[in-house]
Amino acid sequence: MSRFQLIADGRAQLTTLRQIRAFVVVYRLRKLAAAADQLAVTPSAVSFLLKDLEDRLGVKLFDRSTRTLEPTEAAHEALPFAERVLQDLARFNEIVREAADLSRGRVHVAVTPAISTALLPTAVPKFAGMHPGVRVAIDDCAPDQFVARILSGQVDFGIGTPDGPNGGLEIHPIVDDSIGLICRSDHPLASRRRCRWIDLRGVPVIALAPGYGARHLADAAAASAGVELSIVNEVNYLSSALWMVSSGMGAAIFPVALARLTAGDRIVARQLVDPSVRRSISIVTRHGRSLSPACRRFVEVLVDDLRARRIRGVLPNA
Repeated sequence: MSRFQLIADGRAQLTTLRQIRAFVVVYRLRKLAAAADQLAVTPSAVSFLLKDLEDRLGVKLFDRSTRTLEPTEAAHEALPFAERVLQDLARFNEIVREAADLSRGRVHVAVTPAISTALLPTAVPKFAGMHPGVRVAIDDCAPDQFVARILSGQVDFGIGTPDGPNGGLEIHPIVDDSIGLICRSDHPLASRRRCRWIDLRGVPVIALAPGYGARHLADAAAASAGVELSIVNEVNYLSSALWMVSSGMGAAIFPVALARLTAGDRIVARQLVDPSVRRSISIVTRHGRSLSPACRRFVEVLVDDLRARRIRGVLPNA
């Protein structure tokens, strides 16, 4: 049973919400039978609640006569505080119900700039239109800050690909992505459905800067294929890689799904094989932290939006 503390005779006494409700209703109605009807209990139950409350507090709250109960001075002084407790409880219940039915709430999500640009521009407005009372806060952080944001509890969850150790995280993939070649449609390799890593020998390449997880995977895949990449530019953002590709400065090595979502008509994405490098985009939460109804609904809207956009790689159980 929910409780709050009152201090009486220098000792902490636990007073139940049932007793507070009974006190307030009896104070207003002044009759046990009428109070019992409103509380949906018997008059003897109301009498017991009041007597127990008075015993706990060590003070008389009502003077009893054959017909009515008259509040004492202590009851007059206590009433505003008792009413405030019930009002706060009603407001508490209202807020919880509103959060459950998405009338209000907040979604705070960490996401890297590339994934934010690719996945969220249509999903966020859709969600806002469906649930205008829920505030969406986007923390577009650098990849090396992504996991820290989630583990520290600064955000409700993240959308991305955690790099390095995943201890303390729960990872639910939503898009199966792969590392691929992003090039102009008139590039010599654009006509191929797939490209091998060995085909990149001597090809000017735009790569992510060292320290990014996708760069580490690309370097490892090229090394296993016996290829030394001819890197002409290193970038931190997908947007930079795309304008460089569009300008003819080279072909980029980037996650394919992200590039396809943001690239223009003149740019194509080709999967790199031998070896293939998979890299899922996931909903990432701190271990043991459950998502609020608003956060769960946001993820549903996001996945539905990706399917509506016919994004390749959206997982069936996402």
